[in-house]
Amino acid sequence: MGERIYSLDAMRIVAMGFIVMIHTDPFQGVGTLGNMVNFAIKTTARFAVPFFFVTAGFLFALKTADREPTAYLKKRVASISSFYVFGLALSAPVFFIGLVGSEALDGRPLAPAAIETVAAFLSPVELLYYGTSVSEILWFLPALAVSFLLVYAFIAVGKPGYLLPVAAAFHVVGLLGTNYTMFVEVPFEIRDGLFFGFFYTGLGYTIAARDWRPSSDRSRRYLAATGVFALAQFGEFYALGYPLRGEAFGAYVYAPSYGITTALLTASLFLFLLSRPQLGRGTPLPSWGSYAVGIYVCHPVVFAALRAGRELLEAAGYPLAATLGWHLLSTPATFFGALAVYVLASKLRVIEIGGTHWPGEPWLRAIRSG
Repeated sequence: MGERIYSLDAMRIVAMGFIVMIHTDPFQGVGTLGNMVNFAIKTTARFAVPFFFVTAGFLFALKTADREPTAYLKKRVASISSFYVFGLALSAPVFFIGLVGSEALDGRPLAPAAIETVAAFLSPVELLYYGTSVSEILWFLPALAVSFLLVYAFIAVGKPGYLLPVAAAFHVVGLLGTNYTMFVEVPFEIRDGLFFGFFYTGLGYTIAARDWRPSSDRSRRYLAATGVFALAQFGEFYALGYPLRGEAFGAYVYAPSYGITTALLTASLFLFLLSRPQLGRGTPLPSWGSYAVGIYVCHPVVFAALRAGRELLEAAGYPLAATLGWHLLSTPATFFGALAVYVLASKLRVIEIGGTHWPGEPWLRAIRSG
């Protein structure tokens, strides 16, 4: 597969749209029907983050097929780290002001609230491993870096054949610790690189390393399988969120994490995209795919600002959260607002789209060369 796979590039921006919808909760609280629609959206959208892990692993195998993988690993980890630092630099001031301001409104002194917030932001494990110290949404980036390191470890010791079975075993523990806690209680956080990202990155790597080239003649079968597994995932999360809890469907929104069917849905979708590598060519979607991770790191700040504005208006007597207009506009406003912030950061030479995302490095480089 030496040619460009337009379908994967196009799906990046589509998947990013689904990730934004997971966080903006469209139609939640707009009656029972609204809660049902939100649940369906959040359920369907769960393929999005796994898709990025699978794609990363797939490209890891392709890029290192005929060369030593260490250089590529270093390049990718440096790139992921720069995105993460940029996301932290963007998010920390906004979330700091929001958390401290909330404590102040509750009557607590500012100094203790500020110290506690900074201490939480600098928690080593949360900051460097889980990626949740400032914004929980940024967890994907440290998890991806850890996943790359784990995949590389199996390559380095010459045991790539053991990669996927071992990763799957860890992922089973991860599933038990999220949706299937009725069977076993896992006493630690498992949405991370080891128990989650490792499996999906390993899956992508294995697909490429074994030179699995889905035929275009079977693309309809892969697409049908994707639809079947999407319905199965809906059924799995419906059972976990409502009947097993004794809750009426639509009475509230069960926020699903990831399930058994998520892997099947993600794999079938990925194989469909590989079977149709030209899908999306001739549209803007493949070129927009290069903005996907930038939108990801910028959208927590944009949505936090939108939510703060909504809360201020609600305090003034305008109940926006229950209006259809807010739910129709919040997702596109978050998506395109994040895109605007990302492009603006590039224009100001804070980061370099397609290059470094260490905050300010392009600007400093221009000063030094000027």
